[in-house]
Amino acid sequence: RYIAATRPRSTQQVVEIDAALVDLVRGVLPLDRNWRIRIRTGDARAVLVRAPEDTFDLIVTDVFAGARTPAHLTSVEFVRQASRALRAGGVYAANIGDGGPLTFARAQAATVRAVFPHVCVLAEPTVFRGRRFGNFVLVASHTELPVAALTRRTAGDPFPGRVEHDASLTRFIGGLPPTTDATATQSPSPPKGTWGLPDD
Repeated sequence: RYIAATRPRSTQQVVEIDAALVDLVRGVLPLDRNWRIRIRTGDARAVLVRAPEDTFDLIVTDVFAGARTPAHLTSVEFVRQASRALRAGGVYAANIGDGGPLTFARAQAATVRAVFPHVCVLAEPTVFRGRRFGNFVLVASHTELPVAALTRRTAGDPFPGRVEHDASLTRFIGGLPPTTDATATQSPSPPKGTWGLPDD
């Protein structure tokens, strides 16, 4: 809806595996017919694999089964499929959750950087330090990213964040290897009470 409002001529394709959720949205929060939004029911990776090359300006992976990102959407093979479907200058973004030692988030940064030469990671400082479970947003492209602008806007958010890139991103990754289909696992479970999850 945000993209439809701010970039009304943009064509969007949404993939959602939960058909009941799609029906709920269409029934309770129907989309304006003038918005160029197509919703497909299916698995995100299966739909992406079938997408033609050089199709999208932006691919956003924001997929959770319950509160965890499915393993098959965390591998370098998946990210390569996203790269293939992007147009020149296109941007890949992924929202993931992690906490504690941040092993999952650091491995995901390594995975995305194995495919794209320009990568940055955004999160709140307490999340970066592993003091709190929270969201990381990975942003990547084959062309330069607007890191300075992202840094300013992230720092000026009502919940200020930090952007790691270049050398600081290398330190964040800490030598972890990219995740492959053979090694992929779903993201860690959030602590109870996180994101509105029940405490018992």
